[in-house]
Amino acid sequence: MKVQGNKLKEKLVTLKRVCKVTKGRRYFSFTALVVKGNKKGLVGFGVGKAKEPQNAIKKAGDKAEKRLVKISLKRGTIPHEQKAKHGSTYIFLYPASEGTGIIAGGVVRIVLELVGVKNIFSKLNGSSNPNNCIRAVILALTKIRNAYTISKERGISIKKIFEV
Repeated sequence: MKVQGNKLKEKLVTLKRVCKVTKGRRYFSFTALVVKGNKKGLVGFGVGKAKEPQNAIKKAGDKAEKRLVKISLKRGTIPHEQKAKHGSTYIFLYPASEGTGIIAGGVVRIVLELVGVKNIFSKLNGSSNPNNCIRAVILALTKIRNAYTISKERGISIKKIFEV
């Protein structure tokens, strides 16, 4: 999904030097993990590998741009609670009232800031591997549904959803 007009912000999450050892010598390369978002509901991540760090970061950024997903937000937070699992990483996201801020740590905070969330609680259990954390957070955010999508799925009007 190419973004027209909206500038994407890019954050480097990790940059690692990796080594392949063969009989003859060691081959060094770099692995970069990058998250991109426009702070208005679009976010994506990418992993790039290259012999130079700058090239790895550029490759990761290009992949992140190709994997952008749209997230539905409601007044700076998420519409409802959500949980997701990727590998052995469990993420729990809870909507928060105005003025709470982003209660999250590390990689989860980076993703939520680039999505554009202003108030949220989060809890991360299990593995804190950055790659799995990012995948779990984006999975949880993509599973969020707003009233419009629910009404469309059920084939009823939005007014009928809010009737008691």
